[in-house]
Formats: sequence, C-alpha cells, structure tokens
Amino acid sequence: MNNNNNNNGNRVIPLTCSGHTRPVVDLQFSPITADGKYFLISACKDGNPMLRDGVTGDWIGTFGGHKGAVWSARLSNDSEKAVTGSADFSAKVWDTHNGQVLHTFLHGHIVRAADFNSDSTRIMTGGKENKLRIFDLYRPDAAPMELIGHEDMIQAVVWDEKHHAVLSAGDDATVRIWDLRTMRESGKIQCDAPVSTMTLSADGQYVTWAAGKTANFWSPERSVDNVRKIETKEITSSVSLHPNHKKFVAGSSEDLWVRIYDFDTGEVSEVYKGHHGPIHTVSYSPDGEIYATGSEDGTIRLWQTDATKPYGLWQRDA
Repeated sequence: MNNNNNNNGNRVIPLTCSGHTRPVVDLQFSPITADGKYFLISACKDGNPMLRDGVTGDWIGTFGGHKGAVWSARLSNDSEKAVTGSADFSAKVWDTHNGQVLHTFLHGHIVRAADFNSDSTRIMTGGKENKLRIFDLYRPDAAPMELIGHEDMIQAVVWDEKHHAVLSAGDDATVRIWDLRTMRESGKIQCDAPVSTMTLSADGQYVTWAAGKTANFWSPERSVDNVRKIETKEITSSVSLHPNHKKFVAGSSEDLWVRIYDFDTGEVSEVYKGHHGPIHTVSYSPDGEIYATGSEDGTIRLWQTDATKPYGLWQRDA
C-alpha cells in the first residue's frame, strides 16, 4: 500500500482551492462539454456555492442568494444550469453564465439534496420533510409531484432515467427506488447505517453510496439483493467510483486521510493526507484524471490520479 502522499515514487501534492469560509459538504464534476471542458461545483455551510474550472480549480463564480448553509449543489448535463439545496428551506436553480437565480422553490424545512434530470427540465429535492419533490421547470408555479415513504431525513437523491426511476436515501438507512411511470416505490435496499451520500456513476452503470463503515455499489440492472458492499475500517462519509470501475476514492468523517480502494479486491491501495479536517465529500472527474475532496477545513483539494504524467496545472512540474 502506498502512503505518505507517495504514488509510484512520485510525491502527490494536491492543488488547494480556497474561497469557502466554512466546511465544504458537497462536490460534483460536470460531464465533459462539447468543447472538451468540465466544471466543478461545491456546496458549503457558508451559504455560497461556487463554480470552478474542473481541471485547474480556478474560481469562476459564486452563486449568492441563499440565507443558510448550502447542503447540495449539482450541475445540469450541459453545465448551463446549477441547482442547490439549502438550510434556508429552499432550492434554487441558477444560470451558470451570469450567476442569476432562475427559480426559487420554497420548502417547509431544510433541503439536503437536489438534482436535475437528464435534459434539465425538472429537478428533484429531498430533505428534512422526509419526502421527495419533483418540480417542472417549464411550469415552476405548478405544485410539485411528491413521493412519500422515507421515515427520516433524505440525504441524497439520484435520477436514473435509463430505468425510468429516481432513487433516494437518508437517515432511515434505506435506499428507495421510485418508478417514474407509476410514481410509486418499486424497490428498497436496507443498509447497515444511515446513508450520507449517493451518486450515479458517469456511465450510469452503478449507484454508489456511503453508509456507516461500508462503501456500496449497486447496478440498476440487478435485483435489490445484489449489492456489492465493501467494508471500511472508518466511518465512510463519501465514495466516488473511477470511470474505469477499477478503483474508488473514499473520505471519512473520522480522520484526515483520503483512501483509494481497489474495486475488485476491496483493499486500500493508496492513502493520502492533505486536509486539516474530516473529509465530507469526494468526486472523480469525468475523465478520471483527477478527483476532488471537500473538507471540514473549508477547502477543496484536487488530486492527480496518476502523478507520473502531466495534467492541467501539474504540467508545470513535468
């Protein structure tokens, strides 16, 4: 196992992205755009979600308007819009070109999770009210569709339109699958502990989530009984699967270390330290060349997957 920030004899030094003033709790890379770029969006307890260049980490803009901590931030597939969920009881949709608010959707309590569908015509939210809401952006004043079944706060939501479904997970230690055609629950996966984060892999083949001391991977093509669960020694706060499905990155709420796991064996293959606080969120870039980590220390760090080759700002040291 490689440790002490050493990768194949090359020291791994992350890029530090400053700007936030409180813990960073959610990160997401966009898909690669038509001109070959991608972006990184961050949610933070300072209430100011930020947009960055995905390769360099350079700040592009801050979305100003929330009056409470922002728990979730997601980009549309074309990166033209962003959606955020906040402790101010609202979800907001933003224009990423000018930072202006396009829509504000008020809720009855904290919004912990939000996401777009594939063509950015709808958003889904979940949070302290224990219910999912789906809003139509073409009819923003219309009442949202609601999906009710969770028994505690919803922490994460995922669209899976390939299978006509949405998924939600949270403090009731369940992942629930909802059929968009019937608007009813079609399946449920019971977890060992509350689910803190959940994402869909870039190719849509895996839903991944962190629950207690486990990293979980499930293919929507399989039954709900067929979940690959990898035990971790630490409480895992967030996991992200590499696009090649050979490894995944995990952060923990118990220490300062970033861990890379071999997906096939479930063993830790690399360990790195750079943050000064527990790690709340991790995400691989769409090309798999870097991954981002967000921490209690208020910083985002970008780590090169392969320290032996130049990439982005790392070219300066090549």
